[in-house]
Amino acid sequence: MLAGLLAACAGGGAPAPASRAAAAPRSTVVVVPQVMAPAGLGGVIGSRADALTRRFGEPRIDLAEGDARKLQFAGSSCVLDVFLYPVAAGTEPTATHVAARLRQGGTAVDAGACIREVERR
Repeated sequence: MLAGLLAACAGGGAPAPASRAAAAPRSTVVVVPQVMAPAGLGGVIGSRADALTRRFGEPRIDLAEGDARKLQFAGSSCVLDVFLYPVAAGTEPTATHVAARLRQGGTAVDAGACIREVERR
């Protein structure tokens, strides 16, 4: 029996692809996230996923978990992660936080500079 359980855990197939489409918000209870100050972030904070995709192109990563979503875009030297959360019950997630880092080494970089780099590619 233990061998059967271990075999089931091992899987053996390819991992399931990441979800590319976010479902509509499912919860009527929302913990309002802390929203970053938009200064220096080039209008990213408060944007919906469709606006970000039009601006930066297809994300490298598009993950949805519950009502939250993460989009990842890359420039030639940096990676930009944009985190989207609903700010009220029943609303579509909007960008509330961004993080930027170097592609090589992962050192944090200025998010505004990374936004401009990703936008130019």
